[in-house]
Amino acid sequence: MGNSPGKALENPQGEEDDESSFTCEICIEPTLPSKKFKNANICRHAFCQDCIAKYIEVKVQDNTAKIDCPEPSCQFYLDPLICRPMVSPDLFSSWCDLLCESSLLGSERSYCPNRNCMALVLNECRGNVKKSKCPNCKQLFCFQCQTVWHAGYQCEESEQIRDRNDVLFGQLVERKKWTRCPACGQCIERLVGCSLVKCSDAFELTSWSWDP
Repeated sequence: MGNSPGKALENPQGEEDDESSFTCEICIEPTLPSKKFKNANICRHAFCQDCIAKYIEVKVQDNTAKIDCPEPSCQFYLDPLICRPMVSPDLFSSWCDLLCESSLLGSERSYCPNRNCMALVLNECRGNVKKSKCPNCKQLFCFQCQTVWHAGYQCEESEQIRDRNDVLFGQLVERKKWTRCPACGQCIERLVGCSLVKCSDAFELTSWSWDP
């Protein structure tokens, strides 16, 4: 009977990988085929697993997220899942953290002010986001100034919140949807009528449009 072509097709790298030793292009040492690094068959450059593990460690220490193949002319990256068995759990975890952070660089982000949480929170909405809820500890906080949510107060006014009465008043302002006059700072509630309000407490009358 003739040889079946099926076995050859199942081994894209050829039988040489399973039968012959090779020379690692990093340490220049002869290495058993069982110790050869295989980058998910993306590229087939000859490196031993020990050298690849050390290479990954150096790259992670340099805060490199996407680690390219050590071959200078190669344009492919190392597959993290393929490399996982060759590195320590701590190193792999650090590498994953770098990959996550690099993928989030284009997103506006903030951090939960809860010291027992400090979770990373992304702005997945368009526009200027302020009131947010931490997906981890569920605490309300201000996305912009990264403090506990200051209901009824602007970010620059949050330091004025001193006691429970200030907190309750701010919550009332938020619940009633009052707006502060930009001239005198007093809260105003519009029930009916025109959206144009004039402040009579300022030295000069200030006209401003009500934010719906």
